[in-house]
Amino acid sequence: MRYFECRGYRLPLGRKTYIMGILNVTPDSFSDGGKYNTPGAALARAKKMVEEGADIIDIGGESTRPGFVEVDEEEELNRVLPVLELLVNELDVPVSIDTRKGIVAEKVLDMGAHIVNDIWGLQGDRSMAKIAAKYNAGVIVMHNKAEKIYDNLLGEVKQFLAKSADIAQKLGISRNSIVIDPGIGFGKTFLHNLEILGRLEELGELGFPVLIGTSRKSFIGKILDLPVDERVEGTAASVAIGIAKGADFVRVHDVKEMARVARVSDSITRGWNEEVEG
Repeated sequence: MRYFECRGYRLPLGRKTYIMGILNVTPDSFSDGGKYNTPGAALARAKKMVEEGADIIDIGGESTRPGFVEVDEEEELNRVLPVLELLVNELDVPVSIDTRKGIVAEKVLDMGAHIVNDIWGLQGDRSMAKIAAKYNAGVIVMHNKAEKIYDNLLGEVKQFLAKSADIAQKLGISRNSIVIDPGIGFGKTFLHNLEILGRLEELGELGFPVLIGTSRKSFIGKILDLPVDERVEGTAASVAIGIAKGADFVRVHDVKEMARVARVSDSITRGWNEEVEG
C-alpha cells in the first residue's frame, strides 16, 4: 500500500479521498476573508471542520485570489503563528501551511506544522524544498503560471509538476511525501479549468497522489451565474468528478457537505469499505 507521509502521519492512499479544510486567517480571501482572523475564531473553525470530516487543516495567511495584495513575511507570520500554535497542540490531524515564502514555511514547520502547500510548486522561492526536507514535511506542489497561454495545456502542467517533484526529491524530500496539484484557477482560463478537470486522470501518469482545489471558484460561478456563497452544489459536482478521475485529496471550504460527497464518490469508485466508512 502507498502512503502520504508528513512528519509522523502516514495516510494510506487508495482507500478514501482525504478532505483538506481551508482555514483562511486573512482579511481579504475571496470567500471567507475576515471570518477567522483571530486565534480563537480560527481554532473553533478548525475543530468544527475536523468534526465534520476534515482530515487535514490548511492555514493561509496571505490571500492568493485574483488581484490579491501581497503581504510581507512579518505580516503573514503575525497572522499565522498564533493560530498554528493552538492548532498543533489541540488537533490530532496534520496541519498544512499555504505559503509561497520559505521564511514563513521554516517558522511554521519549526512550530510543528506538517505540510507545506506551495502555489508555485517549489519553483518560486527555491529555499522551500530544502526547508521542507529539513523537517521531513509533506509538500503539495501546485502548478502555476504568470500568463494564461499554453501550446499544450496538460503537457505543460505535467511537465511543471514533474519538475517540482524532481526538485523536491533532489533536495531530500521523500517521494512518499509529495502531492501534486494542477492549480485550478491559477494561471488558467475558464476553459483551461474545465479541460484539466475533464482530463484529470492523466496526471496519474506522474505517479503521485493528486489534490484538487475547486471550492467555490470562479469557473463554478461562471457556469451557474451564482455568487461565491451559492456555489456549494457546483463545488460538489467538481469534487465528485475529480474523485472519479483520480483525485486523492480535495481542498474545500464546505467540509461537511464535501465529506459526504467524497464518501459516496469513494464508495462508487473505490468500492465500499466498511472500516473506512465507519
